[in-house]
Amino acid sequence: MSEWTPRVMRALACPVCGTGVQWADASLTCAAGHRFDRARQGYVTLRAGHGRSLNADTAEMVAARERLQSDGWYAPVAQAVAEAVGSAARAAEAGLLLDLAGGTGYYAAAALDAPELRSWDGICMDLSTPALKRAARAHGRCVAVGADALRPLPLVDGEVDVVLSVFGPRVPSEIARVVRPGGALVVVTPLPQHLAELVDAVDGVHIHEGKSERLAAQFPGWASGGRVDVVQRLELTAQAAHDALAMGPNAHHVPSGDLAALGDREATLAVRVETLTAPAAPVAP
Repeated sequence: MSEWTPRVMRALACPVCGTGVQWADASLTCAAGHRFDRARQGYVTLRAGHGRSLNADTAEMVAARERLQSDGWYAPVAQAVAEAVGSAARAAEAGLLLDLAGGTGYYAAAALDAPELRSWDGICMDLSTPALKRAARAHGRCVAVGADALRPLPLVDGEVDVVLSVFGPRVPSEIARVVRPGGALVVVTPLPQHLAELVDAVDGVHIHEGKSERLAAQFPGWASGGRVDVVQRLELTAQAAHDALAMGPNAHHVPSGDLAALGDREATLAVRVETLTAPAAPVAP
């Protein structure tokens, strides 16, 4: 089970009152008495409300993602993520990585295995319970925390060194709040041609252009730390072709029968990995 180190604990905050948390038996508690129990799988959900969220990935979506990742289809993306995070972390001997909307923890684990992050800890934060169950065992130095990336994050100000965002939602003001001055954001976004062959075959949801430009506009004052495009032809099996669309938004828009009928397919893996560096000091209003 992953270790909840002092570095991780310093970063976590109660989602109700915003104060720090500590362990009491098998629960995280704050000074005001708010209590958040650890699941038997090892993760803790830090949410002010309870109940299922319609934004969370389903068990079927998470299973499709785990199969695709376990079989190595997205290994080129994981390698590029590890290199980008490693480059961003090079100046710090030890630090904290936040994988925001991190799903199964696949990319967080790849990043934490980079040579530059041998002394780092990680937090994989996601809204989906099926994803959290897997993320809790993804890496020995990465804990799993249930939270909504589109809501205030259960983290104190300035305690995260690098935020990783792979295909996930994010609130720029919250990222800017939790990242330390001079810290970094590594973002992975799909390019317009990403899996376009599969999407065309099922009349699915296409990727819009201009994501990099929108990203820069969302983080004024942050410096560009580099950009790498990962583009590769894949000879997908029928299962992999199904999973590539079933793990994402197309699962909500394309009938399951159409996904199952894709069969063996060629498709293009095409994503952009880019790094932004936070200002060394707060930007004056």
